[in-house]
Amino acid sequence: MNNLFRKAASLVFFTLTIACSSAPDKIGDVDLITWRGDRGGCNNMRAGQKADFKVIEGELKGKFADDIGKILGRPDIHQLGERNQKFYVYFLEKGPQCDDMKSKSEAEKVILKFNAVGLLSEITYQTRPL
Repeated sequence: MNNLFRKAASLVFFTLTIACSSAPDKIGDVDLITWRGDRGGCNNMRAGQKADFKVIEGELKGKFADDIGKILGRPDIHQLGERNQKFYVYFLEKGPQCDDMKSKSEAEKVILKFNAVGLLSEITYQTRPL
């Protein structure tokens, strides 16, 4: 019984350690500290990381929305779609959104689409206003 208690306590400690861990500073060559600090893409810091971001898309796909929020930071725009789909929008460059986030912007953006169970299923890039 004592051995079972030790295993259970170890499992609880391990789970809490993982759950309380902080977001990574880097994935591949993407500097996530810089990414998270460039709200709305207004400092044009994300634009320089676009190619590196495309390289890590495969690592991000399949992760839950909450995990993506921890990794990339709060999205600039969060939209709900049909059938419980969710979209996170991150601007890559400075544009009208820097003065008013609600204004239509043709600034380049990356759009992350989450399926009904909250897993990242698609990543697209566009300049069209939302």
